[in-house]
This record gives sequence, C-alpha cells and structure tokens, in this order.
Amino acid sequence: MEEAIKRMLKIKAIVLFTGLSLVSIIILWIRIQLVENETIAYQIMQEQGRFGLFSFLNSLKFISIPFGYAFKLSVIAFILWTGAFLYGYKISFVHMWKIAIMGEFVFLLAEFTKIIWLIAIPYDITIWDIKAFYPLSLMSLFDITSIPENWVYPLQSFNLFEPLNWLVLVYGIHYTANKKLDYAYAIVFTTYVPAFLSWLVYYSIVYK
Repeated sequence: MEEAIKRMLKIKAIVLFTGLSLVSIIILWIRIQLVENETIAYQIMQEQGRFGLFSFLNSLKFISIPFGYAFKLSVIAFILWTGAFLYGYKISFVHMWKIAIMGEFVFLLAEFTKIIWLIAIPYDITIWDIKAFYPLSLMSLFDITSIPENWVYPLQSFNLFEPLNWLVLVYGIHYTANKKLDYAYAIVFTTYVPAFLSWLVYYSIVYK
C-alpha cells in the first residue's frame, strides 16, 4: 500500500480527480445494469411504462458524481489542511485535496465488492437489499426493516473500509510532509475522524 500511495502522490490532483470520477461512473453503470435492472421493481416500472423516468433519474446520478466528489473532497481537504496547520505542517490545500482523493479510492473497492456480493446472492434481490447492504459494515448485522431509517447510513459507515481510508490519509500526509508518522496519525485522528463521527451523530439526529 505504501508504494501505491507514493506513486499516486506523483500524479496531478486533476488527473486523480478525473480518474476517481470516471471509475465511479463506470462502477455505478455496472451496478445499474447488473443489479438494479434485475430487480422486480425495475421490471414492474418497465411494464407500467415508467422506465423513462427511471432512466432520467439514473442520468442525474451520473452527472452529479463529479460535483458530489468536488464538495466532499473539498470539505475533507479543508479539515486536514486546518489540522496540519495547527500541528505546524506546511502542506498546501491542493496537496491535501489530492490526499483526500486517494482515500476516496478505497470506497470504490467497497462499491465493487457490493456489486459482486449482490450478484452472487442466490435469491431475487429488492431495492431495499441494494439500499441496505454495505460490505463489512455493522449494517450487515441488522434487518433494515427492524431499525429506524436514520440509523441505516451511520451503520453502513461503520465498516472496515473506513479505517483503511484513514490509513491512506495518514500515509499521504506523512509522505507529503516528510515528517514523523506519529504526527500524521495525530492530524487525522484529532481532526478528520472526530469530524466524521460528529457528522454521523448529526445525521442520525436530524434525519427525517
């Protein structure tokens, strides 16, 4: 993993961002074609002539991906950049944005794993199955119909891919600043991780 991070740090941020967006779009297209289009709900919409609306909504998903990433990555980069400044690290916002992009690639692996898992399920899946399932997450321990809807996203967010994302951020900062690894851990675990956990608590409280 360390060598992969070092190589990615040499790539321009805009190239990484474009690659992230394109791969995400491809994975979404694969999920729609191989998973969502095989659900009973999709077949019913085809029979009722509502396929056009479904295709339009999917098109909006594709278009929104780069904009969603731009906002999310900017927030993460700002949090990390602020943390680095407080610890005396001189890392530019652009470099922090690049590090945030690198961490986001971890979740593409999670999405790909989700597709493989849903395809392998031996019974007909539903839209609820697609919505609820997230690989290696706490959500896998619960039935989506037995918990409040505002807990679905937080439980999905507690997964084994999230700590891997934290490690990518740590080593990205470590190699960029070329200082002790302990300081990189301190930056991530005293700024980004608390902000992430606070967001989950806020979401679970305000979600209607």
